[in-house]
Parts: sequence; C-alpha cells; structure tokens
Amino acid sequence: MGDPPSPYLDRPYPSPEFLICMSFRAYIILFLLGFAAPLIVAQFQPMPGYLDSDYYFAGGIQLATGKGFSEPYLWNYLDGTSSLPHPSHSYWMPLASMVAALGMWLTGQSTYASARLFFFLIAALAPPITAALAYTFSQRRDLAITSGILAVFSVYSAPFVGVTDNFGLFMVFGGLYFLLATQLINDPTRTRNWLFLGITSGLMTFSRSDGLLWLALTFLFAIRNLRPSTFNFKLITRNVFLAVVGFLLIMAPWYTRNLNVYGSPMAPGGSRALWLENYDQTFIYPATLLTKESFLAYGWDKIFADRFWALNMNLQSGFAAHGAIILFPFIIAGILYYRKDDRVKLAGFAWLILFFVMTFLFPFAGARGAFFHAGAALQPMWWTLAPLGLESILLSLRKRQIGNDQNRVVFRIALVMVAMILTFYVVYLRVFTLGWGETDADYPAVEQFLIENGIKKDDIVVVRNAPGYYLQTGRSAITIPYGDEQTIIQAAEQFNADYLILEPEAALKPLQDLLNNPEGHNNFIYLGELDGARIFKLETK
Repeated sequence: MGDPPSPYLDRPYPSPEFLICMSFRAYIILFLLGFAAPLIVAQFQPMPGYLDSDYYFAGGIQLATGKGFSEPYLWNYLDGTSSLPHPSHSYWMPLASMVAALGMWLTGQSTYASARLFFFLIAALAPPITAALAYTFSQRRDLAITSGILAVFSVYSAPFVGVTDNFGLFMVFGGLYFLLATQLINDPTRTRNWLFLGITSGLMTFSRSDGLLWLALTFLFAIRNLRPSTFNFKLITRNVFLAVVGFLLIMAPWYTRNLNVYGSPMAPGGSRALWLENYDQTFIYPATLLTKESFLAYGWDKIFADRFWALNMNLQSGFAAHGAIILFPFIIAGILYYRKDDRVKLAGFAWLILFFVMTFLFPFAGARGAFFHAGAALQPMWWTLAPLGLESILLSLRKRQIGNDQNRVVFRIALVMVAMILTFYVVYLRVFTLGWGETDADYPAVEQFLIENGIKKDDIVVVRNAPGYYLQTGRSAITIPYGDEQTIIQAAEQFNADYLILEPEAALKPLQDLLNNPEGHNNFIYLGELDGARIFKLETK
C-alpha cells in the first residue's frame, strides 16, 4: 500500500499540544452529539434492562442512601457469603455503582434517570477523545472528525453506553490511555505520564477486573524497545514503579477493604469462575463445589469443546461488536498500514491477550458478553484506524490511477452513513424488537401477589434476577441457585428465604418438572402463576 498517509510514523509524534490543533468548536460539537445519542436512546430505556446494569444501579442506590458497600440481595454465591446483607461487589467492581451514586447524590433522587446522569456525560467524552487520538495519527481534521462521528454512532455499543454499566467508562479510559502513550512516545522525559498510565489502569481495574490487563500492558510498554545496546534497567524500573504507584493510588483502598472482608486483596468470586463447566454454574451453591479437581474430572474433551465454542463466539463478537461489521475490513487495513506504530502494536497485543483470556480461561463469561464489555477500551483505537484504513486503500487506488480526491470524501461519508444506519438498526433490534428489560417477569405485580398471600416485610424471595427484584420492589432477594429442588431448599435455609419465583427462563433441566407440574412437591407450596412465573411458598427447617 505504500507509505502511511501520516507524516509522523517515522519521526516524533505530534506535540502534546495536539489537543488544540483542531478547533474547540469541533470538540464541542462531537461532545454534544455524544451526549445526545445516548440521551435519545434513554427515552426508550425506563429501566436498567439487564442484570449487569441492574446490579450497578442497585449498588449505586445503596451508596447514595448511606448504606455503603453492602447488599440486601445476592446475584451469585461465588464469594462464599452465607447471609444477607453481605459485602458488595465481590464479583463485579464498584466504579459504575459509584458513578451512579454520584448522579443520585447530586439530584437527591434515587431514580434511574438520576443514576444515568454522569453516564451520559462520560459517553459524551468518548467522541472528542477519539477525535483527539485520531488527530495524532494523521494531523487531518477531516479524518479526526470522521473517527469522532464513528464514536457517536457506535453500532453494537450504542444501546449500552448510557446505561449504568462500564461501556462508556472503558471507552474514555482506553482513549485517554492511548493519548498518554502518544505523549510518552513523543517525549520520553514526560515521566509523570507513567504515573498517569498507572492511574488510568487503576481506574479501568476499578471498573472491571480485567482492567488489570492494562497494568500489564503498561509494563510491556515500558520495555517495548528493549535491546542490549539500549538497556537501561534504572529507567525501566523507575517507569514501572511510577505506573504501580499510580495504579495503587486508585486500587489500594479497595484491596485494603477486601483484605478486611475476605482476608485477601482479591475477592474470591472471580477466581472460582476458572473452574466453571458451564455458564449456569456461575450460580452454583455452595461455591465450594467449584474446584480444580471437579473441573479436571469434567473431561478434557468437553473442556476443549467449550473453548472451541467460545473461540467461535468471540471471533463473531470481534467482527460484529468490536469491528461494527462495516468497519472491520478498514480497521484491519489501518492496522496493517500503521503496523510499525507502537500504539497500534499495543492495541493489537491487548486485543489478543483479551481474546485469549476470554476464550480459554473464562470462556463462558467471555462468550456471554465479557469479551464485548472489556473490548470497549479498544474502541477509540478502532474508530481511529477505520477511516485511516479506508484512506490507505483509497490512496493505493489513486496511485493506480483509480479514483480521485472527491471519491475519497464520498467514501468517508458513505462509511459514516452506513455506521449510522447500522446503529439505528441495532438500537431498534435491542430496545424494541427484543425488548428492553422484558425478560423479567412483572416483579411489582408478583410482589403485590405475594403481599396478598401473606408475605411479611422482611421475608426474602428466591428469584432469577435478584438485583432487579430488589430495585423494583425493595425486597431482599437471592438468585435461584444452579441445581435441583433440594439445592433451592438448601440455599433458602442458609439465607432464610421464604418464597420462590420460578420464571421459565430460570427453569433449568432439574427444575422443569417443578415448572410444568407445580403441584405436589415436598417443601414447595404452589400459590399460583403470574406473568408466566410460578410462585411458591417454601417450607424449610
């Protein structure tokens, strides 16, 4: 394809003042577009809509109402907790809940609209940050603005960037990470940037556990050009030390909390997920059933089959979600064109490590959405490279006397238009066709039914979506455990739960008979059906 269109590939990157090289008005417009897009989608999302968002919103309410990092609900049993309320965020990290709490604290209202306030603002930062990053590659406003617009119309991410989740956070932190790396490449004496990279890595880890990857990448970035002739142990040690200090500035308080609660810096929930034999075991009770021995006894043929399935699912996610379908070939072209760029190498390596972890170590979580979630940090780089990849292809055609400058503009406009159309389609499909939050039963109606059947104020229910039930009713709840009827009774006895709400989506094979033939089961007194859910009073010891 020839030499890259950027004049900066083989000499220093643009100066740290690149942020003012584009007009301030362009950044403001991108910010407003980035704010308006999720705000419009939000008008059709009256509730969190899925478990992750339910959980972070519920955690935000706990913080905003002064109840701290404590939960009167339980969505899985992997941390080994044995009663309610219990310490929060033992599996998922707390930053999204803290952001949600900030909005509720500011408005004085514990509403979903208030919880989303700062998520809209965070989502609005992603387009201008992406444009700033893109400008460092080409120093062309038109290409940078194109990248910023692609961040506005983000296709698969569009329904999620404004909800109480980590998509917007990861996009912003990922973009800032590469901007900081750009400054370091341009001026290695900016030693404070190593501290900032550590802080950014810490914020990403405070958002999601896989944010630790970015601290590891920072170490690799510090030794990226390591050669015997240029080896400087003192310099590398200093840079790594600054990155660790920055990381610990963010994470040390949380690790201290975990030490006090669990006796280790890391909560036990995540590590047990290594031994899952299927996704439903995420809800296994008791958690001690998940061991390395049980995993190996599962059989290597099944273990490899599961990972081959995850490999297929994550490749599809890489193409459709990360690559936004239409952008994928141009992202690849951009990667090839800028393959000598340290930032592109870093992004490619990050994606490969993430792909490996989410395919071979945590295949069920990865294939069920974690790979899509975690990859959001790389989206600013992909949005940057897509227009550059298209430009490289068009420049190559021009050298062959195919096409002209006007065609390059037309193709860029067409790329943006197709991204917009795909975004509208994905939003329509996810929010309207599939329904937003419609997979849950009508929990307020179920709660009213239970009140009419004598449920007491402090009684606990067993339900498919425990955080969601708590949000909609204010009642403590635990998740239906993975297992049979006896497993439900054991969990109910442990947590003093009194009622079971069995939705069709939650009825695994061992519970099908209870769902289809609700009468005549020991310890399960059938009360009735509402909105497809079977409701039982539990008889425990």
